[in-house]
Amino acid sequence: MSARAPASAVGPRRILVINPNTNPLVTERVRAMADRCEVPGVTLEVINPTAGPFSIESELDKRQAEAEVLMLIGGRAHLGYDAYVLACFDDLALQAARQMVAVPVIGCCQAGIEAAHSVSSALAIVTTVGAAVPGIDQMMKRYGAGERATVRAAGIGVHDAARAQPQTQARLRQTIEQAIAEDGAEVILLASGGLTGQADRIGAEAGVPVIDAVEAALRQAVRVCGARSAPVQTADA
Repeated sequence: MSARAPASAVGPRRILVINPNTNPLVTERVRAMADRCEVPGVTLEVINPTAGPFSIESELDKRQAEAEVLMLIGGRAHLGYDAYVLACFDDLALQAARQMVAVPVIGCCQAGIEAAHSVSSALAIVTTVGAAVPGIDQMMKRYGAGERATVRAAGIGVHDAARAQPQTQARLRQTIEQAIAEDGAEVILLASGGLTGQADRIGAEAGVPVIDAVEAALRQAVRVCGARSAPVQTADA
């Protein structure tokens, strides 16, 4: 049985933002970004599953998180959200969620690549753990990232990324410097929910534009909901 439900017909547009892991620090980072992205008439609710992996760093983590995310969406679909954002760069559960609900479901990888391409096609995706690279390579092809796009892992955990300690920041900075010097990157896309909210600082250090994938997805959802809430213009009789 489908969990589809209509979006709200009147009142503020409501977006459900899901951090697929159970790390409260990552959820707080996503919530802080959602607060920055809210506009009049559009509200964003940020949650994470109550069970599942603390960090999503392996295929098993992805499978467990996907099951929890889909149960969460199914349990809330009757509340009539106008859009969903899955705040994880893996875009896990994205296609299944789009089959469950009749409103937009936006993933960070696709939204982030689109935002980065608005700056340059010379894109470097920088993620946390090396195990994420093969999956990101596949998504780059799926979303048309282009021949100039590359992906690098900083070799840091998702939780360490969220903590943003000096040693972690140094490894991330070194990875970005390599992407610029060796890959010719002109724009960096941060590929982890743990890096949410850090793009401005990282960009100032790197000297190139840095895109926050979670922010890109949130702003895309807000634009979609804002457009849907706008009054329909009719021609004069």
